[in-house]
Amino acid sequence: MKKSFLVFGILSVFLISCATSKVERVSPDTQVDLSGYWNDTDVRIVANELIESCLESKAISQFSTNHKGKKPVVIVGSFKNMSDEHIDTVILTKKLEAALINSGKIDFVSAASERAEIRQERLEQQDNASEETAKALRNETGADFMLQGSIRTIVDSDSKNTTRTYFINAELIDIETTKKLWMDTNSSIKKIIKRSSTRF
Repeated sequence: MKKSFLVFGILSVFLISCATSKVERVSPDTQVDLSGYWNDTDVRIVANELIESCLESKAISQFSTNHKGKKPVVIVGSFKNMSDEHIDTVILTKKLEAALINSGKIDFVSAASERAEIRQERLEQQDNASEETAKALRNETGADFMLQGSIRTIVDSDSKNTTRTYFINAELIDIETTKKLWMDTNSSIKKIIKRSSTRF
C-alpha cells in the first residue's frame, strides 16, 4: 500500500514538473478575447469613440470662442461601474484624460481622490520649504466642467450562447450651472460568446 502511494506521489510530481506555460508577447493593440468579459480592447474602442465625440462637441468649440481661445478646464468626477462584473473604470478615465489633454483642446485638474496628497504637500511646504519655493495656498485652478459617466450591461443567454452588451455613458457638465453640455450614449460593445460542447 505504501509502495502505491509512493509511486502515485512520484508520478504526481513528475506530471506537475512537466506542466509548462507558453507565454507569447503581442502588440498592445492586438485584439484578444478569451472570456468574453470587458477587456483592454473594449477600453480602447470606447475611449476612441468618446474622445472623438467629445472633441467635436459644440461645448468645447463654443467655450474657446466665448473665452478668447481659453481652453476649458475639466475635472474627472465619478465614472461608475454599474455592470454585472468587476471593471476598473480608472483605466478608462485615465485613457480619456490623457487623450483629451494631448489633443491640446482641454486642460485637466486633479480629481478629488488625487488632491488630498497634493494639498498635504502644499501645507508642509509652508513650514519646511523656503519662502521663494513654497507654493501658495488657495491658488488652485478651478475646473469649468466635470466629466462623469457609467458602464452598464445587459446579458442574455440560452443553453448554448450568451450575449453581453456594454452601454457606456459619458457626460460633460458645467460646474457652475450644472448644465449638461455634452453627452454620449452611443458607445456600446456587444459580444456573443458561443459555448462549444465537449465530448468524452
